Amino acid sequence: MQDLKYHLPQERRVSTDGMGPKSKDLDARRQSAVARALSPGLPGYVVEGDGGVLVDADGNAFIDFASGIAVTSVGASNEKVAAAVADAAGKFTHTSFMVSPYESYVAVCEKLNELTPGDFAKKSFLLNSGAEAVENAVKVARSYTGKPAVVVFDRGYHGRTNLTMAMTAKNKPYKTKFGPFASDVHRVPGSYPLRDGLTGQEAADRAIKTIEQEVGAENLACVVIEPIQGEGGFIVPAEGFLPAIAQWCRDNDVVFVADEIQAGFARTGEWFSVNHEGVVPDVITTAKGIAGGLPLSGVTGRAEIIDAPIPGALGGTYGGNPVACAAALAAIEEMETHDLPGRAREIEKIVRTHLEPLAELDGVRELRGRGAMIALELEDGAATADVASACKEQGVLILTCGMDGNVIRLLPSLVIPENLLVEGLEILAGAIKERVA
Repeated sequence: MQDLKYHLPQERRVSTDGMGPKSKDLDARRQSAVARALSPGLPGYVVEGDGGVLVDADGNAFIDFASGIAVTSVGASNEKVAAAVADAAGKFTHTSFMVSPYESYVAVCEKLNELTPGDFAKKSFLLNSGAEAVENAVKVARSYTGKPAVVVFDRGYHGRTNLTMAMTAKNKPYKTKFGPFASDVHRVPGSYPLRDGLTGQEAADRAIKTIEQEVGAENLACVVIEPIQGEGGFIVPAEGFLPAIAQWCRDNDVVFVADEIQAGFARTGEWFSVNHEGVVPDVITTAKGIAGGLPLSGVTGRAEIIDAPIPGALGGTYGGNPVACAAALAAIEEMETHDLPGRAREIEKIVRTHLEPLAELDGVRELRGRGAMIALELEDGAATADVASACKEQGVLILTCGMDGNVIRLLPSLVIPENLLVEGLEILAGAIKERVA
């Protein structure tokens, strides 16, 4: 991969045994002041980030395979994004687009309409988070169809608001003791090739049969699906599954919503992960990588669907904040300038070269994913946690996921230098061989 410009040394550096003294002081303050439910995983408090590294308060430099959960795709302190943020903040930090509008909001919507799949007329609106985007996509679908029901899939994750918790499959830690949840949300089986052994069409037929028998197309406003499941285990459905579900939706007056919050914006080697099979959603939700680290999300879709709610029915005080919009325009320009979809494909080749041999180990079930969204499913959740802990001790931040906690997920920045990527992969491979063989 071509090296890019960085302002921090792109090197791993571990100078303390576990959490250093400055981070320990900060962690004591956290335990006193911050809700117990927020429990960070990295053994250090970050003070700087750039390219593929995070530097903590004690000078440790970690190889970052998390990217703020697929957010800092253009880097954690991208020069163009930082400059755009500073310029926007120097002019005005907020007005609320619903009260007094500004150009950057319109420009982001125009860019979303341009980049998302489909050659039909599209419109967009902006919010703060992925959960907000999903919830508003459901609102739009209900308004357009006049129908109430929502279908989601096994192992899906869609957020932490009340409605999106109902749409999310995993109980702990996301849902436990938080109910009751929103009604008329129905979960159906998806496609998990490693475990179900079905073709895409067979898995789609199974899902459609469940929908028709248990929900009914006449009651169904929308089907909401992650084209590649994130928290559920980085599960790539069998080829043909997504097109079949999308076609059934078109045939039955059901809005097909693609939740691209984690997989979108160049992450999988295409601008959006539905592009891999040429699927064109009616509505697509975006967030995470859209704005270089600032809170922003979007809902984009067919103009007639997005325009279904009455004037004033959509929005929020902070949605499409001008500083976040400026960051998004700069981040998207960086993705285009440096061909970050192509760079994600290069990352995938490097990852597969280093990790595919691990599939021969008895304790490794599968290497899967696309672009810079790659996962290793292991046999055992406890061993997976041990691997993640061992990597952190050696200065490599990785995340785990899956209903059984047995999936290692890799989400490196798309601007990570190749030597750092390889070093982190070698450490990960070594930790797996020691604990899983």
